[in-house]
Formats: sequence, structure tokens, C-alpha cells
Amino acid sequence: MTHTAPANRLIHEHSPYLRQHAHNPVDWYPWGAESLALAVRDNRPILLSIGYSACHWCHVMEQESFEDPQTAALMNALFVNIKVDREERPDLDRVYQLAHQILTQRSGGWPLTVFLTPRDHMPFFAGTYFPPEPRHGLPAFRELLTLLARFHRERGEEIHQQNTDLADILQAQIASTQTHTLDASLVSAAEASLLDWMDLEDGGFGQSAKFPNAPALRLLLQRTPALNGQERDAIARAAVHRSLDAMALRGLWDHIGEGFFRYTIDAHWQIPHFEKMLYDNAQLLALYSEAATTFQEPLYRDRALGIVRWAMRELCNPGGEFYTSLDADSGGEEGAYYLWNRQDVETALPQRLWACCAPAWGLNAAPNFENRAWHLQLQAPIGVLAQELGLPPDQLMADLLEARNILRPLRDQRLSVHRDEKILTGWNGLMISALALTARKLGVPELAETALNSLRALRAAVWRDGRLLAVHAGGDAYLPAYLDDYAFLADAALGVSEACGSAEALHWAIEWAEALISHFQDIENGGFFFTAHDHEALIHRPKPFADEATPAGNAVAARTLQRLGWILAEPRYLVAAESTLQAGAESMRRIPHAHASLALALEEFLHPPTLIVLRGATSVTQAWQQRIQAVKTAAVMIFAVSDPADDWPDALAAKPAHGKICAYLCRGTQCEEAPYHDLAALLERLTATPQDRATSGRV
Repeated sequence: MTHTAPANRLIHEHSPYLRQHAHNPVDWYPWGAESLALAVRDNRPILLSIGYSACHWCHVMEQESFEDPQTAALMNALFVNIKVDREERPDLDRVYQLAHQILTQRSGGWPLTVFLTPRDHMPFFAGTYFPPEPRHGLPAFRELLTLLARFHRERGEEIHQQNTDLADILQAQIASTQTHTLDASLVSAAEASLLDWMDLEDGGFGQSAKFPNAPALRLLLQRTPALNGQERDAIARAAVHRSLDAMALRGLWDHIGEGFFRYTIDAHWQIPHFEKMLYDNAQLLALYSEAATTFQEPLYRDRALGIVRWAMRELCNPGGEFYTSLDADSGGEEGAYYLWNRQDVETALPQRLWACCAPAWGLNAAPNFENRAWHLQLQAPIGVLAQELGLPPDQLMADLLEARNILRPLRDQRLSVHRDEKILTGWNGLMISALALTARKLGVPELAETALNSLRALRAAVWRDGRLLAVHAGGDAYLPAYLDDYAFLADAALGVSEACGSAEALHWAIEWAEALISHFQDIENGGFFFTAHDHEALIHRPKPFADEATPAGNAVAARTLQRLGWILAEPRYLVAAESTLQAGAESMRRIPHAHASLALALEEFLHPPTLIVLRGATSVTQAWQQRIQAVKTAAVMIFAVSDPADDWPDALAAKPAHGKICAYLCRGTQCEEAPYHDLAALLERLTATPQDRATSGRV
């Protein structure tokens, strides 16, 4: 896009979102010493606007207000205006979203619009999107600006008292130091709460807009065999199946370009907000890969590998790292890139494909998007559609694939959506972890190498002097990393080590785990702060245990540390993991359905996975690993430590190979004395019931 307006300070920023606002007439500043000092010097309140580049309503507010000269003049006269990319500064976003929730008693969102006092940066008013004229119960933005500037000038004592009260509430948000018994009741409560919240008809959670909520579905998916009572088992299993089907078949999935959209605006999964986020697709890749194995469902495998194809084509940079997102809008219109009219599809497809695709995608029905266009989605499961059309299911799948391959090049000729090309450390960790898991679950070994190469490239870019950086873009890495960055990347490295048999990746996991403990751990109360001990001081220092758009960093940290503790026989990691679970137990008890990832970590704490260490020649250990992974059994971690084992940590390398292939089995901190030399005996052992193991005296 060509800009004729002069640039403001944001032109010098790396963030694509900030640069999108560089030609606004608003005198924008990035968050930093200059803008904060100016607010103090002039005693001007701060207008803090937080958003991200793929956010539709962020674009709307920019067009309506920030590009309007009169609104900009008022903002410049009355406030110090600071623009923040929430993806670069999740610390600021997390703190001020919480403040918004406390002040308004409503959930937040983006754009987040917060008015701060100049000296202590406490919010005295908060909202999200504000229109240029009064509507839907919201004031006009310009009127609000004038009102709040006067309120700050004339009501200082009232603002001071509100700030004091807010500070007390924020302090109370720090997790309770009470000691809780870590038992299965917390996990069961999370499951029961999720099942109560679940939409048993359409799948997913709630009865309005639908978000994927991959952590919640993974908890129910992994726990269905262990739930109490056969009826409840069946309900949970059916609910997960229905949710996975609805997301895969309906409008959350891009049936032409593949990949999942952010969420749907309706309860039936039909019409999305059209942004595509790396973190959503990473979590859904892991979910569908696990579900494909659990349910033996070809559709789930296809969706998992479809995410991989989309991500490698649309988000992967030449070095193997992954960009952040694709915008919802093109040409200023949401969804324009993705929508179709009936005639264009009919003209593009041969008659035989049109005959099956039109009814399958709903093109024979009325337009489903604003009564003027079609967002393509399957009208029923493949088996049902195939029966209605008189086709074998495999033939229908092949026809839909052929049609997709015809339509995608046509869609690529349209004005494309904007891609945010910054690289976020934590989100890349989620995708790398999912690729490694997919390699193991679906038997696609080349994805393990892809994951290792991505991890190696990311480490080279963001690991500096024993610390991670949160972002890199434009050739520079910058901003100190957060809890999520360390936790997600350590988890990814552990998964890559298992998938590839890479000692190098395991050492990286150890490095990042050590840095996490050194710089983030709350030694006194347990758990990890979201920011490092030497991070910029903000009005609140969160210690998050609940899942949000991404899994809770404390949950991923606990799970990764306890796995490392079992693998390496390192008690420090096990103590740190257990203290994290203890610190989060009260939060889980209060809002169980929001803590699915923490419940998964607790479930592993209570029932550790089986650790299998394979020793011997590379070709044989890899063959054994593939056979073991193909067996549908309880949770297993498999590390193929091939000879020579000099690069592996002592806890693994010290297990002797005895000159031939052998397998050592451990569960938690207990290991069986004698290794297995016979694959058939090992597989029989892995599929044995707990009663059989107790009888044999094995772990």
C-alpha cells in the first residue's frame, strides 16, 4: 500500500501491526521510556491502544478514528498516545486485559483501549472498540476523549482512590499459597466442568461464538478411558468426536486453502472471523494428530496433514521458522479473499465435479454469508454425503481434492490477505512441538526432521548469552522472552529429541529448563511468573495458571519439567514441577474448566507415562520405535539412544546396550531391573493391564 501522509514514530518499529499505524495522523509512540517520560513531564494521561495485525476490529477502529484528522487532533492535544502489538508485548496485554476485566466486569478483547494515569500507569478507564458515533450502547470515541481528559484534570482524588482499590485487587490475583492435596479429584472436576459447558449437539463449548479450545478437547480426549462410569465415558468420547467433526467439516476449516480460522461467530461452526493464527493451528495440529490415532479416523489425519501443508506453504519462511498470522481482511473487506459466488465455482469446475461439489459445499442452498456469498463448508459427514450422491466415500474425497486443486490457484489470483511476518518464539515452539508429535503419531518421519531444522534455526536467531528473545523480524531479535517462550520451546525441544533421537535437542531442552528456573521461578510460593525477575516493572506481575488462547505457561512448564525429571533422574525438576502444580491447585479448584492444560500436567504427575530407552544400532532402535508407536497403548515416551551415546546425558547413555538392541522401561522414578531384548515381549508388556503388571511385579 502506498501512503502519502507523513510517517510518525512507528515507522521505525519492527512490528507489522505498529507499522500499519505509521501513517496515521495520530502522534503515536511505542511503549518505552520516551513516551512514559513525556506523560510525566506534561502531566498528560496515556491513551494505550493494544491490538494485533490480523484483528478485524482493530482495522475498523483505525479507519474510523485513527485515520480521521479531527479525532487524531483531539488525541494528540489531550493524551500521550501509545500503540502496542499484543503479540510482541503479551505482558502489557495480559496486565491491562485483567485491569479491564476488573474495571468493567466484562471480558476484554481487541482493540483494547485503556486510559492510564501518567505517573503510575494505572488505568482509570478501559474499553475495547469505540465507534465514531454513538451506537450499540457505546459512546462516540471523540466524546469519550473529551470526557476522560476532563475527568483526569478535575477528579484526581477519585482516580487515586480507584487506583488504590485496583492495586489491591491485582495483588489479590496472585495465586494462593495454600497447600492442596494433588489428587485425581482436581482432574475429575475439570473434566466434569468441561462436559457441563460442552454443546452436546454442535460440539465445542458454550452456545454463542465458538473457539476451538484445543487444551480442553485434548484433556477429554486423553482422559476418556479413565473417566468414572461407562455412561460418562461414552458422553465424553461422543462429545469430543462431535466437536472434532464439526470443526473439520464446517466453516472453521478452509476447504480450499486448508488450515483453521480463529473462531466462528455462530454456535454452529459456520461463519468464521477469517484470520488464521499460527498458535491455533499448532494446537489443532497436535489435537487432530492425537485424535486420528485414538479414533482411527481418516478425516482427522487429513486435517492434521492439511494444517502441515498450509503452514509450510503460507507461514514458513525460507529458514524454516513460522510467521505469526494471516489477516482476516483484504481490500478492506473481511473474508473477501475466502468467499465465493456460485457462478465462479460452476464455471471453474468440470461438470462431473460440480455435480458432487455443489451439494457437498452447500452451493445449491441460499448464500450463507450476509445473504450474498458462500463460505464453503461440507453439509454432512463424508459418508453421509457419499451415500446421498451415490458415490464411494473415497471417490467423493478424491473429487473434493481435485476441485480444491482447481479453485485454489483461482483464489490465489485475488488481492491477498496481509501476512504478519514477525517470528514469535513461543508460538514457533507450539508449532515445532506439534510437528514432532505428528511425526510420531501419524508415522511421518520427515516431519521430525522439519521440526528439528525449525528448532535449530529458531535457536540460532533468539538464544543469546543464555537468554531467549521473544521476537525476531527484519533480521533483528529483540524483547526479553516470557514464561511461555521458555516453556513452549523446552517442550518442543523435548518432543523433537524423542521424534528424531536427537541428543542435541535434549540438551537444548535442558538449557531452556535451567533458564526458566533461574529467571522465572517463584521460589517462595511455587510456580513461574510470566516475566523474568529482571523484566521491566509493570503495575502487576502475573503468574498465570489458566489457559487462554494458548496453553498456560505454568502448565506446560510443569509438564515439561516433570518429564525431564523422569528422563534425567533430576529431582530439582520434579520438585519445581510439583511446586507449580501446588501453586496452581487453588486456581484450578475455583475455575476447573479454565485449567485443562494444568489438569493434563497433574494427570501425568499422578500417573507418569512409561519411559522406554532404546539402546543399540540406529537402524534397529528406529525400527523398534516405529513398532512401539504403532501400538495403541497407554502414554509412552520413547528415546532411541543409538551407539555411540557420548552426546546423550549420563542418565540415558549409562544404560548399557550389551552389544545388541535392548529396551529399558521406567515409570516415574522407578525402573525395571532387566532390559527387554525381544520386541514381542516388550509389546506384550506395554499392552498389559495394570493388574497383569502388578502380578508380574513390573512397574
